[in-house]
Amino acid sequence: QVQLVESGGGLVQAGGSLGLSCVASTRRYNFYAMGWYRQAPGNERELVATIRSGGSTNYADSVKGRFTISRDNAKNTVYLQMNSLKPEDTAVYYCYARTSSSGAEYWGQGTQVTVSS
Repeated sequence: QVQLVESGGGLVQAGGSLGLSCVASTRRYNFYAMGWYRQAPGNERELVATIRSGGSTNYADSVKGRFTISRDNAKNTVYLQMNSLKPEDTAVYYCYARTSSSGAEYWGQGTQVTVSS
């Protein structure tokens, strides 16, 4: 059983920064992809950013230029640096990992990010 454990959420004022991290409980996989999704109240879960094991990244248009995703393959850890935060970034942020292009998916328990105006 793979567990993803997030940390780093919290409350920040608009324009501020926060960093999230997520570590996988196993070294069994070099995950094909890891990333972050978010879900605000009343909204569907949406992609924030993903990163493949080779380093290629994908960002939602709403966070491009403000958020940076990175990973440490040796530690099976993925990070999300969030700068210039806006109130509309307020959501529960979920860590995500996939073992291969069509393999099993795993999700973290979520961490709350709240941006005050």
